[in-house]
Amino acid sequence: MEETETGDKNGKSNFIRALSLPTGILLVAGIMIGSGAFKKIVPMAQTLHSGEYILLAWVIAGVITMFGAFTYAGLATMTTETGGVYEYFRLIYGDFIAFIFGWSAFTIIGSGAIAALSFVFAQSFNTLVHLPDPFSSLRDLGIGHSVFPFVDSGIKLLGALAIVFLTWFNIRGIKNGGALNNIVTSAKILGILLLIIGGLFFSGHPVVNAETKIASDHPQGLSLVSALFGAMLSALWAYDGWANVTYITGEIKNPTRNVPLAIIGGVGIAMTLYILLNYAYMQVMPLAQLAQLGPNRIAAAEVAGALMGKSGSAIIALLIVVCTFGALNGCIISYPRIYFRMAQEKVFFKKAGNIHPAFRTPHVALIYSAIWSCILLVSGTFDQITNLIIFASFAFFALGAYGVVRMKMKGVIKSKVIGYPVIPFIIILFCIVLVINTIITQPAASAIGLFLILSGTPFYFYFKQKKQ
Repeated sequence: MEETETGDKNGKSNFIRALSLPTGILLVAGIMIGSGAFKKIVPMAQTLHSGEYILLAWVIAGVITMFGAFTYAGLATMTTETGGVYEYFRLIYGDFIAFIFGWSAFTIIGSGAIAALSFVFAQSFNTLVHLPDPFSSLRDLGIGHSVFPFVDSGIKLLGALAIVFLTWFNIRGIKNGGALNNIVTSAKILGILLLIIGGLFFSGHPVVNAETKIASDHPQGLSLVSALFGAMLSALWAYDGWANVTYITGEIKNPTRNVPLAIIGGVGIAMTLYILLNYAYMQVMPLAQLAQLGPNRIAAAEVAGALMGKSGSAIIALLIVVCTFGALNGCIISYPRIYFRMAQEKVFFKKAGNIHPAFRTPHVALIYSAIWSCILLVSGTFDQITNLIIFASFAFFALGAYGVVRMKMKGVIKSKVIGYPVIPFIIILFCIVLVINTIITQPAASAIGLFLILSGTPFYFYFKQKKQ
C-alpha cells in the first residue's frame, strides 16, 4: 500500500500513513517491554513471598491487559483520527473528560513514563560504563524533603540526553521512529528469549546465599488480596503502554483494521514473554533471595550472572539498555500526538498543533513533551513515577471500558467486540478495586496523582475561554 496523507476537517494535510501492521504490533510490544520485566519481581517477591502468587499476579495482570486490548479494539473502530484514547473520550464523554485525560497524559502518564524509562536506560548504561556524578556535592539539596534533583546527576543527565536525542530523531519523520522501533524490538525479543531458554534449562543448583531466610509470613485473607493487588501494580507497570498505538492512528495504514490487530498482537507477545521470564527467574534463584535484592540490584542481571558468570550480568545490562531505549522511543513517538490533537481542538497550547512543513510531524508537541519529561526525570524517582502512572491510567481505563458499553448501546460501535458485555464490566470492577486499594495502601502517592489529574481543570476553562 502506498503512503497516503490524512487530512483534518478543514482539508489541510496532516500526517503520512506510513506505518504497517507489523510495525504497529512491534510498536505495542516495544513500548510494553521496557524495564519492568527485569526489575519488578523483586518488589513482588517482597510483597507476596510465593512463586505461585507472583505468577498469578502476572497472569491476572496479563489477562486484564488483554481484556483491555479487546475493549479498546472496539473503541478503535469509532475514528481514524490521531489522538487515540483522547479522541475516544471526546466522542463518548465530551470535551472536559477528554481534556482531563489528555492533561493527565501530559503531566504524569505520558511524560512520567518517558521520565521513568529514560532513568532506567541511563541507570543500566551506568552499570556498563560508569558515569560521572558532576553535582554530587549538591545531592543533599532538596525540595520539601522529598525531591532531590541533584541525586544521581550523571544518570539523570544521560537520561535527559536520550530524551532530547530521540525527540530530535522523531521530529525528522514517523518512518524513522518506526524503523528504529522495529530493529530494537526485534533485538530485545531475541535477547529475552535467550534468557528464558537459559533459565528454563538451568541444570545447576539454585543460587543460595547463606544468609537468606525463607519468608514464612505469607499474607492471608484480605491481606493476601491487598498484597496481590499491590504486586499487580508492579506487573501492570510492565504491561503499561499497550494502548499507545491508538495515539498514532492517523499515521497507520488501514487503521480500522490494523490498530485493533496491533494491540492484540503486541499484548500477546509481551504477556507470553513476561510469564515465561519470571518463571525462569525462580528456576535459577530462590524467591527469598530475589526478595532481598536491594533497589539498585536488577533481578535479571543476578539471574544472568548465575547462568553465565560476570559476562551474564553485563549482557543483561546491555539488554535492558536496548529494551528501555526502544520503549522510550515508542513513548516519544506516541504521547505527543495526544497533545497535538488537543491543540487542534483548541484545548491545549496553540503551537502544539503545528506540523513540521518538511517532516510532517507534530514537532512542537514533541518538544513540549521532552521539556516536561526532563523536569519529571530530574525531580522524581523511578518507583514513585511508575506508581503514579498506574494509578492515573487505571482510573481512565475504567472510563474506556464503560465507554464501549455506552457506544454499543447507542449503536455507534457496530462491529463485534470480543467478550462484550462481560469483559468491559470485569475491567470496570477490577479498576475500581485497584484504585481504591492504591488509595488505601499508598495515600501520599495517590494524593499526588489525584492532584495532577485535577490540576487540569483551571487550564480547561482557560483554554475554553480563549477558544470562545
